[in-house]
Amino acid sequence: MSDCLFCKIVAGDIPADKVYEDDDVFAFRDISPQAPTHFLVIPKKHLSDLSAVNEDHEKLIGKLVRIGAELAAQEGLDGGYRVIFNNGPDGGQIVYHIHMHILGGRQLRGPLG
Repeated sequence: MSDCLFCKIVAGDIPADKVYEDDDVFAFRDISPQAPTHFLVIPKKHLSDLSAVNEDHEKLIGKLVRIGAELAAQEGLDGGYRVIFNNGPDGGQIVYHIHMHILGGRQLRGPLG
């Protein structure tokens, strides 16, 4: 999608601090980290939000979660971490390309919003 920020990052048009990339998934550090470790894991395929996910995307979304867990381990988040999908305006989604936040590096407490 030509006007999607994350699609532009995947295409290399906008720089990002890449953590991981393969044919299906791209991960990069959040530009406004909310924890000592905060990165995003996204599918390269543009899916606007969780409502766009259907049966055809189950393998891709499963891979997204698996890669996120593997990267969290590589980042040393052995004590745990938070995984967040914001969905829609009431859910706090700002960029309309599915993305999974991984946050850790300290004990996370309190409300999410």
